[in-house]
Formats: sequence, C-alpha cells, structure tokens
Amino acid sequence: MSIERRTARLTILIDPRKKTVFERLCVEEDATPSQVVRRLLRRYIEERTGRSWLPTDEDGGPAPRATGPKPNPKARRSARR
Repeated sequence: MSIERRTARLTILIDPRKKTVFERLCVEEDATPSQVVRRLLRRYIEERTGRSWLPTDEDGGPAPRATGPKPNPKARRSARR
C-alpha cells in the first residue's frame, strides 16, 4: 500500500469506552489509531464508489478516475456568456 500525504485533520467525538477498546485493539494489532482509521476510510470509500482507492497524484489528491462522459469545456464556456 502506498503512503498518502497527510494534510487534513478529521476530529470526531466518540464514546470514551469505545475509544479505550479501539486503542487497545490497535495496540494488539501493532497499529496506530490513525492507521486503522485511514484503512477504514479507504475501505468505506472503495465500497461506496465501487472503485479501488488509487495512490495520490502529484498535487496530493486521489488520481482521477472517470465515471461517466467527460464534460465538454466549450459547452461550459458558452453557458457562461
């Protein structure tokens, strides 16, 4: 698995008991909570989009994957006029 750039922070509130159990399970797996959450997020994204999560491209975002017809840039320009 490729290393992704970590540039955004996600803050969540969870039940303290769940946090304790989660952290203990992470220790048993020899993984940090951040590693496990990133893995869970990738899996969720892949399940919801039906596509594999791709390594990041040069600008740090996911490499683009076309899902439908490409937009026509000329149509957008004429719509703005």
